Parts: sequence; C-alpha cells; structure tokens
Amino acid sequence: MFKRYIVKSGDTLYSIANEFGTTIENLKQINNLYYNNDLRQGTDILVPSGSQKYFDYYTIKKGDNLYQIAKRYNINPELLANMNGLDMDDYIYPNQELLIPKGGYSYYITMEGDTLDTVANRFNDTKERILEENSTIYLLPGQLLVRKRQN
Repeated sequence: MFKRYIVKSGDTLYSIANEFGTTIENLKQINNLYYNNDLRQGTDILVPSGSQKYFDYYTIKKGDNLYQIAKRYNINPELLANMNGLDMDDYIYPNQELLIPKGGYSYYITMEGDTLDTVANRFNDTKERILEENSTIYLLPGQLLVRKRQN
C-alpha cells in the first residue's frame, strides 16, 4: 500500500521515485502534484510501501482507454478509475501509469463517514484482519482498502 514520507531538503520527485521503486508520474498522481517542483521540505507525501503485492503497474499507450485496459485485465472499469483517482470520462495520457489490481483481493474505496467497524461489517470480517492487510489506515474519503479473499 502506501506510507507517509516527509520531504527532506534536496529531495526531488526523481530521487523519491527511485528510492521507493516507483515513477515520477505515479508520485504526482497519488499526491495530486502538477509540477515537478511542487515538493516542499517538511511536506508529507504518500509513497509506495514495500513490494506492491496488491497491484501491478500499466503504462498507458496512445489510443488506450479505461474500458480497454479494464477488459484486458478482466477488472471492473469503475474500480480501475477509482483506484487511480480518475472519473470514467477523464482523459488518460500516454506514458501515464495506472495501478492494476491483482486477483485474489477485494478492494474498497472509502467514503465519508466510514469507520473501521463499518468497513469490517461490509466485508463481513474483523477489524484486526483489515488492519493486518492495510498497514496504514486513515479512513479518509477515497482511501483504498484491500482485503485478501477467503477461499
């Protein structure tokens, strides 16, 4: 998932992306940054934490659209859009990266008013298991929670 990182003096999107095994585009997207120089020392940003066992990355090619990509990976197009902070009618750009959810997990985008109890009830699961699968939970609207499916 993601963890918070405090920007240090001299950090750039390039150096942070290299440190956490991601791309500048991905950092800009998950942190709503528009320019490479939007970083300020002391600012908290979200960075990928550890291996991405829940996601793969897909780099958009000219002519791609969310429906085609979702079909290619056999996932719900709305989930794909929501996971990447997009609306279904948003334009996507070549070389932009998307998170592609891996199979074997349930994904839930939190909404205003969600609590750990309401999410646990929605999944018919325990708070402890949800916390175990999601190392950082702030329960902010639009936060993605992951749960391993039980067989």
